[in-house]
Amino acid sequence: MVSGDVGWSPSATLENLKKRASILSEIRMFFTSRAVLEVETPILSRAALSDPSIESFSTRYVGPGVSQGRDFYLQTSPEFAMKRLLASGCGAIYQICKVFRQGESGQRHNPEFTMLEWYRPGWSHHQLMLEVEALVCELLAPYRDLAATERVTYQSAFLSHVGVDPFFATLDELKACAEGLGISISWKSGDTTRDEWLDLILSHAIEPHLGLGRLTFLCDYPPSQAALAVVRPGKPDVAERFELYLEGVELANGFHELVDAEEQRQRFEGDIVRRRESGLVQNPLDEAFLSALSSGMPPCAGVALGLDRLLMLACDVDSIEKVMAFDLSRS
Repeated sequence: MVSGDVGWSPSATLENLKKRASILSEIRMFFTSRAVLEVETPILSRAALSDPSIESFSTRYVGPGVSQGRDFYLQTSPEFAMKRLLASGCGAIYQICKVFRQGESGQRHNPEFTMLEWYRPGWSHHQLMLEVEALVCELLAPYRDLAATERVTYQSAFLSHVGVDPFFATLDELKACAEGLGISISWKSGDTTRDEWLDLILSHAIEPHLGLGRLTFLCDYPPSQAALAVVRPGKPDVAERFELYLEGVELANGFHELVDAEEQRQRFEGDIVRRRESGLVQNPLDEAFLSALSSGMPPCAGVALGLDRLLMLACDVDSIEKVMAFDLSRS
């Protein structure tokens, strides 16, 4: 079905589209068998993510009730709406949906992509990792043989692959490490934050070695990268967050979820400061989500999994467009 001479044809082959349909069906059977409720939440939201590393698409609605118009944002994740459902007492839930991220396009990125997200009230992130492993192994079983799954801490991955302790290295040491690895940046290095250096080193020098022939969970992130995860006190403190890798591809991002509304608001306000300092758009906070936390969201673990990337591995292709009916260039 792929043709190089016209723009109307799909970017994926019929065979890959059939694999996509099969995997979507298997996901629904997996969660049905475990009594996890499928939900749908709005793609349009009055609020947007505060995370400085993610940009939202915005649009404007004009109609009954808002004759002067009102800005809305396309969801970058269904997370906040799903947590509002958790706070209402709905129990374990999952969702398969489209999400949108401005400025993300490339071999593994398309501005519009498909996300599987689910939440388990009462679970730890360790319990959730076992379920993620069970699902991914079941989905990939017809396509790949996988060795035993491994769990690696963020700290040990840095020490093993680049010889730097991500929790204690100074900004100058991280910069020297990146330069020693030949990592170049297109902006002033003096403006680069500690977490940005860590992200650069992780993506360029560590991720390619993760998940080779097996699933690898990268766990226990620095507290500064906790996002919406619980921080566990220790020596050092760590964020109870994990990411899943296979063949160097990041597939999923999960948290033992923070349920403290006040701490979450403080983290959002920190994001706003960083967005302002970086000259980024100031987005409205999701006050409905914060109210849901205040009302008493149950302790839980949650994870988001990029289905298109999983399909790339199932179909053994090197580009995300080859598993989408129509990528951005053909949309």
